[in-house]
Amino acid sequence: MTLLEDTLRQATATLGAAGVESPRVDVEELAAHVLGVRRGQLLVQRGFDEAQADRFAGLVAERARRVPLQHLVGRAGFRHLELEVGPGVFVPRPETESVVQWAVDALARMRADEGVTAPLVVDLCTGSGTIALALANEVPGAVVHAVERSPEALEWTKRNADVRSTAGDPETTLHLADAAEALPELDGTVDLVASNPPYVATSERHIPDPEVVDHDPGIALWAGEDGLDLVRVVEASARRLLRPGGLVVVEHSDRQGKSAPAVFRATGAWVEVADHRDLAGRDRFVTARRASGQAR
Repeated sequence: MTLLEDTLRQATATLGAAGVESPRVDVEELAAHVLGVRRGQLLVQRGFDEAQADRFAGLVAERARRVPLQHLVGRAGFRHLELEVGPGVFVPRPETESVVQWAVDALARMRADEGVTAPLVVDLCTGSGTIALALANEVPGAVVHAVERSPEALEWTKRNADVRSTAGDPETTLHLADAAEALPELDGTVDLVASNPPYVATSERHIPDPEVVDHDPGIALWAGEDGLDLVRVVEASARRLLRPGGLVVVEHSDRQGKSAPAVFRATGAWVEVADHRDLAGRDRFVTARRASGQAR
């Protein structure tokens, strides 16, 4: 057996030197994964056997090459969920949790104020199913549709949806489709549209971390010269899908706190357009209400 703390300390130094943002946390997550325990149980673990030590060293080496932690352990925690992720799908980020919380609160108000007990919800650009499955898990009675245009990403969505269905969550209906054209049969009937679309400008390729640029699929990242191409698509689709008074919430980058709301204000189809910050205090998502009597 090796002394666990000594091993973790050395691995932390390795990841720190490689520029990993949270080296100790990542090392502990990798160690817990190898040992088959939760991170909080590491304190009572004596160490690795020889095979485990070799496996752990290999994972640390990959993480030092900036392979995403979530790819190495095969999962990402998000609110009350554990989502399976890997190559071909965007890794869920903590910032999106504030988007989901706004939607959960908005649907609760819709239930209380309007008597909507089975809200119809659409998640555009669902990726691994992050927003859709969280809302199905947290909003009683919600009827949730998840739209994804990447077949590779949708395979991960299916895995996660199957797990959540087995766990007792209401079934989420999955659609392989482009957000621009998806679900015409629901036009004018949806209560809430949510989306975390691609929003990195092609002129910002130097900004994201290697974990993002080298491992998240480009289809989930790049969105034109200003990063708003897919925000515009989501705005148009939400305008089409939502009933009068329905709500939309769209994540954007922390550099788009003014430009993303401007996309909604420009069409004249929305009221109550507002931008919101995430828990770190950064501009993160725009919300709006579908105006009554406006052309689609």
